[in-house]
Amino acid sequence: MQQPEPAGVNALVGAGYAPLVAMVLCARGIKTPQQADSYLSCKTPLPDPFLMTDMVPAVQRLRLALERREKIAVFGDYDVDGITATCLLTDFLRRQEGLVIPYIPGRLEEGYGLNEIAIRQLHTAGVKLIVTVDCGITALEEARLCKKLGIDLIITDHHECKEYLPNAVAVVDPHRPDGGYPHTGLSGVGVAFKLAAALCGSQELVLNDYADMVCLGTVADVMPLQGENRVFVDRGLRALRNTTRPGLAALMSQCSCDPQTLTASSVGYILAPRINAAGRMGQIDTAVELFLTHDTERAKLLAATLCDLNRQRQAVEADIYQQAVQMLPRDHTPEAIVLAEESWHQGVVGIVASRIAEEYCCPTFLICLDGDHGKASSRSYGGFNLFSSLTRLQKLLESYGGHELAAGFTIHRQMIPQFRQQITLLAREHYSTDTPRTQLECDCVVTPELLTVANIQALAQLEPCGNGCPRPVLMMERLTVERTSQVGGGKHMRLQLRCGRHALGAICFSTTPQSASIAEGDTVDVAFYPQINEYRGMRTPQLNIVDIRPSCRAECGWEARDHQALREDRLDRELADRLLPDRALLATVWRYVARFSTPVLKEEPLCLCRKIVRWSDRPLSLGQLLTCLDIFADVELIRLQKVNKHIIIEVLQDQQKRDLNTSTTMQRLLAAKES
Repeated sequence: MQQPEPAGVNALVGAGYAPLVAMVLCARGIKTPQQADSYLSCKTPLPDPFLMTDMVPAVQRLRLALERREKIAVFGDYDVDGITATCLLTDFLRRQEGLVIPYIPGRLEEGYGLNEIAIRQLHTAGVKLIVTVDCGITALEEARLCKKLGIDLIITDHHECKEYLPNAVAVVDPHRPDGGYPHTGLSGVGVAFKLAAALCGSQELVLNDYADMVCLGTVADVMPLQGENRVFVDRGLRALRNTTRPGLAALMSQCSCDPQTLTASSVGYILAPRINAAGRMGQIDTAVELFLTHDTERAKLLAATLCDLNRQRQAVEADIYQQAVQMLPRDHTPEAIVLAEESWHQGVVGIVASRIAEEYCCPTFLICLDGDHGKASSRSYGGFNLFSSLTRLQKLLESYGGHELAAGFTIHRQMIPQFRQQITLLAREHYSTDTPRTQLECDCVVTPELLTVANIQALAQLEPCGNGCPRPVLMMERLTVERTSQVGGGKHMRLQLRCGRHALGAICFSTTPQSASIAEGDTVDVAFYPQINEYRGMRTPQLNIVDIRPSCRAECGWEARDHQALREDRLDRELADRLLPDRALLATVWRYVARFSTPVLKEEPLCLCRKIVRWSDRPLSLGQLLTCLDIFADVELIRLQKVNKHIIIEVLQDQQKRDLNTSTTMQRLLAAKES
């Protein structure tokens, strides 16, 4: 994190940007009004759809189908992106008087993507042309079957391409290695929009009618909100605030989502999960009908059904999560989590995998077994590239697809142990065990004087916020915790913080004082979203805390690669010199660890390091702390475990004097230093 340069901030303020907005932009390297206008612009010209490879043959074949009155199937995926893409292209082609069947495979019966069951069913129904949206880029065998049955195939997708492309009339994907389209970050519905616009001849006309759908899919699929995606989302949010679609109006009403205050965040956290629930719970037709219906009363029923499905999904998710956690080893956290179970719901395991990956700080693969085969959903953590890793292990898999952060695959039951072993090795290569796998990126440090209602309101200048233009995360240092309380049935923590004469209210969701390891009187640094709290007609600034850590004046180094080298027996004299603790440092760490009334101390390693630095007011690195703890464990002063994000230190009751020089860790350090 770099503090913004005053000259850049002043230039932006002079151009009309509010002080907080100017600081955030400048901290992101945007220092001139011209750069800021370009970064935030929601009026970027949309690139020509025909810059996409194969757009010409795709349009020609669709026009021919419309002229011949052939049956067309729009074949999509069962997530928000796929649903909106399917509905957009279906509705658009029907307006061109096309004979169109929307088809989204049953998640539980057919699985992801183009498949033989669907192709044969569509062939029986007289379909002459299949257009895929948000899927199809890996459908090599399915493309051959289409050709054999005399069905023409147009593929539109936005996922990563493999070595070979399907043999189709057209393969439209911005990731094609032979493509020249300038924006690879389109969603599946974004590509479907481009096809409709190319067919229509006017992007503006199509966007006017379908900006809401393009917005929903773009946000739900976490596409970067840069360039034309900002145009899509900005236009879509405005369309949603005045929607003419009965289904979307009913859904917003059903989940108490105020259209006039709608943001990209509320689309992602409120609307998208309810639309997704249809596919997850095996009732995909409910979501498709919601978008296509013109019946207001029917729309209300469909919206209520989606909300009920979402509640069912949450209950199933909680059950699977509990089962999965019970299957994990108790004494350590693996580098990659691979779990398999017969009873798991295929539509929900992806959400559970995401939750476990975040909680246990490692890539997670959950496999739903059915006889000799399993279908897996996986989620990444800390920059581990799922798609490239699955590509390296493709010989163990029956099929796979996805992208860097989320992927799916099918696997034979007998191959699961080997897959677990190999993916763990790849994760071990990627990570340094003790170094933090992710870091929270804060935009800048601010002072309390800047947190006014007017300044916080002005942050709306940054909207729409999301991937590529994140909601600003600010930081304040050396705040005193004056008061803590628990709200929401004990699930959340409310704080009263003080910085000099400024008292600040804060809320920290899904956190307690115990889990955050803080107490009244502590001095802390906080990372937060600034927001406005409204209570009894009063509007006051509030900190929505993202993370909290102990403040410390002395240096606290977070790097732990030296300690990893020690564990892996890669020591040299320089590394040993940096790690070898003197008696004073050992005494400091021991006195802190041994001072607690309870014999068990559970902390995140870096948090513990900062607490010791704050308590002792002397510098300490994470690598040095972990080395000290290894020495204490060697001579049985403590029992040390690493579980999840935490280390657990149990101070042993037998406190007879120990010679630390007999520690294996100490001897290795001394030997390396003298070599």
